[in-house]
Parts: sequence; C-alpha cells; structure tokens
Amino acid sequence: MELEQLKQGLSQKGYIADDTTAQVLQYSLLLNKPLLIEGPAGAGKTELAKVWSQYLDRNLIRLQCYEGIDESKALYEWNYHKQLLYIQTQNSDQKTWSHTSKSIYAREFLSERPLLRAINSEKPSVLLIDEIDKSDEEFESFLLEILSDWQITIPESGTIAAASIPSVILTSNNTRNISNALRRRCLYLYLDYPNEQRELDILRLHFPALNVTLGKQVVTFVRSLRLEKLKKHPSISEVIDWVSILDHMGIEELSADLIINTLNILLKFKDDCEKIIDKMQQKDWFSGISNS
Repeated sequence: MELEQLKQGLSQKGYIADDTTAQVLQYSLLLNKPLLIEGPAGAGKTELAKVWSQYLDRNLIRLQCYEGIDESKALYEWNYHKQLLYIQTQNSDQKTWSHTSKSIYAREFLSERPLLRAINSEKPSVLLIDEIDKSDEEFESFLLEILSDWQITIPESGTIAAASIPSVILTSNNTRNISNALRRRCLYLYLDYPNEQRELDILRLHFPALNVTLGKQVVTFVRSLRLEKLKKHPSISEVIDWVSILDHMGIEELSADLIINTLNILLKFKDDCEKIIDKMQQKDWFSGISNS
C-alpha cells in the first residue's frame, strides 16, 4: 500500500498519522511482526490500534495488562465446571479413567482468552496488548512463543498453531523496562505527543469549523502545559474534550478566566490545577500564549 494512501485511510477513520508511524505500520504488516509502541500516557497509542483495526476491517481483540495478570487471563483456562459435569455423566463401568482423562482436555473444555482467541480466529484480527509495562516481567515469557512462532503450547493437550496471524500492537507507558527478548520479536515505534501543527490538524479533523485563532491558542496552551512538571499531562482525548466544551460555549478566543474555569477538563490533579492557576495569574505568562 502507498504511504499517502495509508495516511489518508487512517485520517478518514479519525487518526492523523505522521510518515514514521504509517511506515512502521506498513512494515509490521508486511513482515507479520508485532509492533511495540512506547510513549507517554495519552499520546494516542491505544487509539492508533483501534483505528488500525478499522482501517484493516479486522476485529480488535484487546488484552488489558495489569499487575499480576497470568496465562489464565491472557492465554487460556480450562473450564473446570464443564469438565466436572462431563466426568459425572460418564459411565465408569464402560469408560476407563485413562479415556476420561484424555477426553476432558479436549478443545471443547478450553476457555479462550484474548491471545488464544486471536490466533484461533479464522479471519486475521488486530491484537492489542495494552500497557504491557503494567504486567510483571514473568508475564512477558508467556508472550514469547506466540509472538515469534504464532502458536501456543498447552501442557495437557499439545500445541495449537495459529489459524491466522494477527496484526499485533503492544503499548507501553515506560513505567518499567521491557525485556530485550520481547523487544527482539517486535518492531519499534516511539509515539510522543503531537507537535503543534499535527495537534491542530487533529482538532480540525474533529472540529472542521474550528475558529483559527482559538485552535492556535489551544494547541499553544496545551503545549505549554506539557512542558511543565505535572503529575499528569493532558492527553489528546482530553484536549478534544476541552475543545468540544469550548465549541459548545461558542468560544472564539481564550481568556485567563475561561481557562481557569475549564482547567479541570485538561488536568486531573489538584496540585497541577493550582500550579497552572498560579501561572495564569502572572500576566506575562498568559500573554505569551494568547498572543502566539
């Protein structure tokens, strides 16, 4: 696929991608290799995976990682209640335990979790392994076989090879280091917050009638926030929410009072709000933004 065609297709689905992002997506698809995307929270990593699945017209299968996640939540789990019911229905006079023990590990007793569901799908899907850095390091070892050989080995019943190869996207907010073993199996993309022009393009995509002055002031102000040492910087989705409110209010130009009254849409910590409000009360600080 042509690079510009891919970028245009993603744009039509609601995502403005730069050349690097579009190219890496192409490479990942051509090589059937997972894509590891790192970057700050709220930079659009998860959204990219969602839009990618829409662009490819594939189902999105999402595995949300968290501390303590294990293979029973990510790969598979035996349906013990169904197995027990099966055992109880067998006539012990006619069936040996050897036969029964083999039967209870048939595929019909296997509960698919996201990873197994992705490779068992007859039609290729997009598999999103979201926030892999929140999982334990040991969890990564569960991923190595499926991400390199596209198969899962189940001790009780053998190896399940992929019926189709999914397009895999892993995201990380850089809260811990990802192992080299996992990195070797992936292509890599660092996705930062957009520059001012790209963020303005994103806003215009969502708000085609966005006032020119307001749009420029919004992206300049948001960029100034992201340069501050805050507990949480505003994400792209939060900026879109903010502009949606401003648009609903019929605002055409930012003012200090307006920003203070709507700041909690962008910032989610009391200390962060107080810090920016203090800066807003410094006339020179806001003047540099409003006149940009």
